Amino acid sequence: MRIGFDAKRLFNNFTGLGNHSRTTIDILTDFYPENEYLLYTPKIKLNDTTCRYTDKEHCTTIQPHGLLRGSIWRTFGLASAVKKDSADIFHGLSNELPAGLKTPSVVTIHDVAFKTFPDMYHAPDRFTYHLKWRHACKTADRIIAISQTTKEDIIRFYDVDPARIDIVYQPVSPLYYTDDQGICPQSLCEQVNGKPYMLYVGSINSRKNLLGIIKAMELLPDDLKIPLVVIGNGREYKQKVLSYIDSHNLKDLVIFGNGKVSTRELRYLYSNARLLVYPSFYEGFGLPVVEALLSRCPVVTSNVSSLPEAAGPDSLTVDPNDISQIADGMAAILTDDRRKESMVRKGYRYAMDNFSPKVLADRLMDVYRKLI
Repeated sequence: MRIGFDAKRLFNNFTGLGNHSRTTIDILTDFYPENEYLLYTPKIKLNDTTCRYTDKEHCTTIQPHGLLRGSIWRTFGLASAVKKDSADIFHGLSNELPAGLKTPSVVTIHDVAFKTFPDMYHAPDRFTYHLKWRHACKTADRIIAISQTTKEDIIRFYDVDPARIDIVYQPVSPLYYTDDQGICPQSLCEQVNGKPYMLYVGSINSRKNLLGIIKAMELLPDDLKIPLVVIGNGREYKQKVLSYIDSHNLKDLVIFGNGKVSTRELRYLYSNARLLVYPSFYEGFGLPVVEALLSRCPVVTSNVSSLPEAAGPDSLTVDPNDISQIADGMAAILTDDRRKESMVRKGYRYAMDNFSPKVLADRLMDVYRKLI
């Protein structure tokens, strides 16, 4: 089988959607090496990450050679390139499909946060995203949703027949399935090495609810007020959080990671944290929750959107609007070692059973086979 992919983000994005593209190709080439994988991209940012894919076994990287270049080629020229290369299937990995595509197609929809949290997006961006998502949902032969919540949102906003939608969870970095415990980030070692801390991982925006975590920490008894390490970045909302920390004299309780954190450094932070706190108001999937479970880190997360799906039945889920519930969840793990050990054991098993590379690769191939 020859399977084409929109690989723009694989070669040019080094956070969420780029990581998803790379791990998807990794699990497919590992478990289904008999296929040929065609990686279409308008450009390549060459670095240690992307160089692995330009000459990856079972993969062929394809860039534009005619008059059409860049995003114009990706939108209007890619369909003819896919046809010329005799691809059996084309998979849009990040919410989009090219115009005029005649090859049997799959699109992965990660979320519709611009619909559910419109205030976080500028109006022109919401309009553009809507057009792209609508076109992809209308023209794709199969739609992959990365969670049940995302499936329900696709049906709700784009009136898609549920029978056209398959759920395939988002894969995580292969490192999380190994015994590698990672390395301590140099910029944080003094604050975290051998010391108790809680962890937050994710963008710093209003949807993720970091301010709710900090307000919950204020409710904890003094003996439970261990620092919160924050890995992520943001703009306006981050300034709001920083202002709150400053005005409430909480600087000693919140440690912001400086700069980019590698996968091995993040693995270390998960593995050594007392718990991950992730009371987001909405997620298409909730990747940090799964990364934490695979790192044997107990989780407090939200009881809404896809987060119970990612966290499993043995994590603590709370109302993200209820600061006292978030605080109670933190305290429950920090004060009950037996409960924590049970959560770690059962959470790891749940993550391995539902999110292992082989399980996800098999589900992807099941989707592709429906088109052949």
